[in-house]
Amino acid sequence: MFKGSFVAIVTPFKNGKVDEKVFEELIEFQIQNGTHGIVPCGTTGESATLSHEEHDRVIEIAVEVVKKRVPVIAGTGSNSTDEAITLTKHAREVGADGALLITPYYNKPSQEGLYRHFQAISEAVDIPQILYNVPGRTSVNMLPETVARLSKFKNIVGIKEATGDLSVATEIIALCGSDFDVLSGDDAIIFPMLCVGGCGVISVVANIVPDEVSTLCTNYEEGKIKDAEEIHYRLRELNKAMFIATNPVPVKTALFIMGRIASELRLPLCEMSEKNGSRLQKILKEYKHI
Repeated sequence: MFKGSFVAIVTPFKNGKVDEKVFEELIEFQIQNGTHGIVPCGTTGESATLSHEEHDRVIEIAVEVVKKRVPVIAGTGSNSTDEAITLTKHAREVGADGALLITPYYNKPSQEGLYRHFQAISEAVDIPQILYNVPGRTSVNMLPETVARLSKFKNIVGIKEATGDLSVATEIIALCGSDFDVLSGDDAIIFPMLCVGGCGVISVVANIVPDEVSTLCTNYEEGKIKDAEEIHYRLRELNKAMFIATNPVPVKTALFIMGRIASELRLPLCEMSEKNGSRLQKILKEYKHI
């Protein structure tokens, strides 16, 4: 159902508030440069520090601006099942094409708890749903066997797999079949993920080079494997640069350097060190595409 390059789009702030005008401009920049889908209110969108009102508004703006030109997959996960259901219902009501649901963080549920959490959301909201497994952020790892159980629900259509372990992705694909969308949650392994049967990425680096990431995915789908591989290696240093500090600090800093957003994060995130900032500027300067 969902394939190609989906950008985990940042949420721009200005004077402590969501900068709606700039957010609209970022969405247009993405679509004009070939991005296959928009994912607002994910980790990169600083969803953890958005109020419920802001969270809902950001999704509304995304849907309004996109106008069905590409899919919008709204981040609606929570460590509270009831809250996740409420956020997902809102996304469906305003016209999102799907929901991205992170594994509950901090409370560290068991595999059975994870299953029941996602089962409850699936049964409560009739919208295509993509699971999101990122144990480095959440301290809980959803096993492939649990993903396979959840794939039996008709509206649980895929997973953003962000363990960084291709053997995990391989196991999920083997257990769930080719109709279940496995999207990379790690820009550094988009190409290898496609090679083992993944169908795309929910990308951080696409915020700054949307055309490159979308072209990589399109080339692979069209059988231009060598061309896709070349982009994979060309993006290597840029991908690493996006994680020299906690995401989304580097990508928002890069967008500021590019003149696209204000240099504003929301606490507890703050600007990167001077050393890392200089390193990021050097990498951006060396990367001729920007």
